[in-house]
Amino acid sequence: MARTKEFDPDAALGAALELFWSRGYEATSMADLVEHLGIGRASIYATFGNKRELYLKALDRYTEHSEPPLLDELSRPGPALPGVRAVVQRFAHEAVTGDTRRTGCFVTNTAAELAPHDADADRRVERNWERLETLLCSALTRARAQGELAGDRDPRALARMLLVLLQGIRVVGKVSGGEARVRDAAQQALALLG
Repeated sequence: MARTKEFDPDAALGAALELFWSRGYEATSMADLVEHLGIGRASIYATFGNKRELYLKALDRYTEHSEPPLLDELSRPGPALPGVRAVVQRFAHEAVTGDTRRTGCFVTNTAAELAPHDADADRRVERNWERLETLLCSALTRARAQGELAGDRDPRALARMLLVLLQGIRVVGKVSGGEARVRDAAQQALALLG
């Protein structure tokens, strides 16, 4: 007779995400996961696989929860530039305040720590960034069509510039003294949008 799980896998995945996000992949051991999740090593392996598989599942969870607000902000009917501006301002604000200041963005952290040598992590980061770029490009294309953005502006190039800026904001915001840099960079990006 099969045993029933004595823990909530969804809650355990959320706890693993929290730990990986605050410490990173390499600095998190299986012993840390066992202690933080409050479940045995065998249960972690049976439910999630090894540490790397658990990390990738946590990354998937993070992107599932972080993308809907962006979609909402960037696809509202009416003028499109206010949504783009709101995204830039939100990223800048989150980068220098609150709980995410020191942890940054889990996707950006993965890009720096794992993507250079882990093809699965690289694909997930690229997929996330491609979606963000597409959302930004779509909003900027609408803005140009509605006359909010000059007709000679390239929405794809602007979206790529904003994507790189937003990821950089997440990194710079983690460092003490980054607040002025983040604020100034965000203001310059907003000025470029017109």
